[in-house]
Amino acid sequence: MGWIKKGIVLGGALLFLGGCAGGVEPAGSSTEEHQQPNHSEAEKDTNKGKNNEAHQPDLSKEREQDKGTSQGDDEDTVTERALVQKYSSIQPRQWGENVTGVKTALNTQEKVIALTLDACGGPNGSGYDQLLIQFLQQQKIPATLFVNSRWIDANKEAFLALSRDPLFEIENHGTEHKPLSVKGQSAYGVKGTESVAEAVREVMTNENKILELTGKKPKYFRSGTAYYDEVAVQIASDLGETAVNYNVLGDAGATFTSEQVKSALLAAQPGSIALLHMNQPKSGTAQGIIQAVPLLIEQGFRFVKLEDHSLK
Repeated sequence: MGWIKKGIVLGGALLFLGGCAGGVEPAGSSTEEHQQPNHSEAEKDTNKGKNNEAHQPDLSKEREQDKGTSQGDDEDTVTERALVQKYSSIQPRQWGENVTGVKTALNTQEKVIALTLDACGGPNGSGYDQLLIQFLQQQKIPATLFVNSRWIDANKEAFLALSRDPLFEIENHGTEHKPLSVKGQSAYGVKGTESVAEAVREVMTNENKILELTGKKPKYFRSGTAYYDEVAVQIASDLGETAVNYNVLGDAGATFTSEQVKSALLAAQPGSIALLHMNQPKSGTAQGIIQAVPLLIEQGFRFVKLEDHSLK
C-alpha cells in the first residue's frame, strides 16, 4: 500500500517506525465551514514553543524498520504509541488559529498570492465547485487544495483527476475535519480531537490515504475549523506536516457573497495566503474569485502554490 515508515526520538534513542460539514458552523447558519478568525487569542510562551519546535524530530524523514518493536504492530500503531508516550504529559497553553507553529503567509515580499481551497467533506460539505476549478484551469491559475478524507471518499474520481493536474498541490485537511486538540477543546461548537492518539489519527489516516492514492505524501496540514493547540501543531510537525492557516479570509466558510469574496481577495498583500472553499458550488466563492483574479493580475500579482515558497 506504499505507507511511509516513520521514526521518533524517545529518551535519547531513535526508534525507526516502519465548506465544511463537520467543521465550522457560522453563527446562525447551518453551513459547517470556517468563520471570521478570532485574533484575540494570546500566544504565550512563544520563544519556548519555537525552541521546542526546533528540536522536534521529523518522523517522515526516517525510512528504516524498527527492529525493537513487537511483531504484529503495524507502523501506524508504533508511531501513535510513540507520540502518545512523548506528548501525553504535556499540557497545551494555547488555543486558536494562530498558535505557535502555525504558518499564515508566504515568506516573501514578491507580489504573489497563494489561493488555498478547502474541501471539507461530510453530509453538507462534499460538493464540488466545478465552475471554480474549470476557471482556474482555463486561466492557468495554480492553487493548493486542502482535501479531507470524507471529500475524497465522496469524489474519488474528481480527486484523482485533480491530483494529476500540475496546477494543483494536494494537501491534508484531516480525517474527520475536527479542530486539532489533545484535550478535546472546541471551536464554533465543533468538538476537537480528545487525546494525543486521536490527534495523531486525525492527521495520519488522511495522510496515508492521500499517499496511497497519489504516491505523494502531504507536506502541509489544515485542521477542521483551522483551530489547534500548540501541542497538536507539534504532533503534526513530528508526522512531517506543517500546520498552515491564512492571513486573508477569502469566503468565511463559503458564506460570503461573490462581492465579499472579491473584496477580501483585493485586500491581499504580497505573500498572502487566502482561505477559500471548493466544496460549496452554490456559494459566492467561484464568482468572487472569477471577478478578483483579473484585477489582481492587473495590479501585478502572480498566483503560486504553497510549495513554491517557504512559509512564515
